[in-house]
Amino acid sequence: MEVVNALGRRKRAIARIYVSEGTGKITINKRDLTQYFPSSILQYVVKQPLNKLGVAEKYDIKVNLCGGGFTGQSQAVRLAISRALVKINPEDKSALRAEGFMTRDPRSVERKKAGQPKARKRFQFSKR
Repeated sequence: MEVVNALGRRKRAIARIYVSEGTGKITINKRDLTQYFPSSILQYVVKQPLNKLGVAEKYDIKVNLCGGGFTGQSQAVRLAISRALVKINPEDKSALRAEGFMTRDPRSVERKKAGQPKARKRFQFSKR
């Protein structure tokens, strides 16, 4: 099997991944998954598509991550892994879509408006 690449995004986070056959090692920005995401919840989020298909020990994954916070980054990696797995085996798409791993979450931060302190918050109104 040759190297399969895919892209995942969430909020401001962008994950470019390269999947090759191996032993299940996930490297993010030249660091191990457990080092990059110390939280077990975020590690679980990253591994969700692999565990769903039962191929966690079958592929080595190299990730280039930039932008965003840790939650957005973990979800961007999850989307990228799902897309790569579908490139490898298109029959897996329906199983991953049912779990919601194939959908790019469109929500992002609303822009700040002029004359307001934040996007929706207003300055205090004084009648007199």
